[in-house]
Amino acid sequence: MASNLRYQLELFWLALGFFSRIPIPANTLYSEQRMNQAGRYFGLVGCVIGAICALTYFLFSLLFPVSVAVFLTMVVSLLLTGAFHEDGLTDMADGIGGGMTLEKRLTIMKDSRIGTYGASALIMALLGKFVLLTELAQSVDLLVIILVAYTVSRCVAATLIYDMEYVSDPDSSKSKPLANRQSQSELAIIIATAICASLLLDVQIALSVLVVAVVFRAAFKRWLNKRLGGFTGDCLGGAQQLTELLIYLVVLAWVS
Repeated sequence: MASNLRYQLELFWLALGFFSRIPIPANTLYSEQRMNQAGRYFGLVGCVIGAICALTYFLFSLLFPVSVAVFLTMVVSLLLTGAFHEDGLTDMADGIGGGMTLEKRLTIMKDSRIGTYGASALIMALLGKFVLLTELAQSVDLLVIILVAYTVSRCVAATLIYDMEYVSDPDSSKSKPLANRQSQSELAIIIATAICASLLLDVQIALSVLVVAVVFRAAFKRWLNKRLGGFTGDCLGGAQQLTELLIYLVVLAWVS
């Protein structure tokens, strides 16, 4: 039991180190198999980052107006993740928007330069978060919303690995360790994490968030299969960003 708990903790450290810039123990063992299994804690990493950002917003809101507190919280969030998911959204938009063939789309995604599609997606995503969070702060507990959105959105992104093909070149991709399919138990952990986090909301809002998340996942999966025949690491980042924005919209629709 103790050895298994220690192993699970090490998997969590690997997930935290991969999906964020938060330091992890230097003696954490790494292997591609372990990194693949660590994907089960993608949602839990979101919970940790969300908790830090929620606390950040609370502290900033004591000193500054809501809009400034939201802006500074977004800055902290970007620093915590190294803009990891925003980068994925940007590359995905550039590749799928600018490429006419599968090969061209994948090539564009690997290009470090940002094109019109990527820049537009990034600007609208960041602007959307700022507007939605500022509006939500007027009528709800933003600390809970941030925690739920950060967790559930990462869970949705992680589940795409379960039943989609990885189409990027594994040998040159930073997401190579995540290319293997998930087991049913790993999928169950991710889903349970999302459900537990959503229960922090009122029951009706929580159900709405989960239903919208499931519908979005199905639509996004179908869209990716049509455009790419599967997913890439950038697509996971795009899924996280879009799901996070959708959660803010759902909650705002209820409180409005």
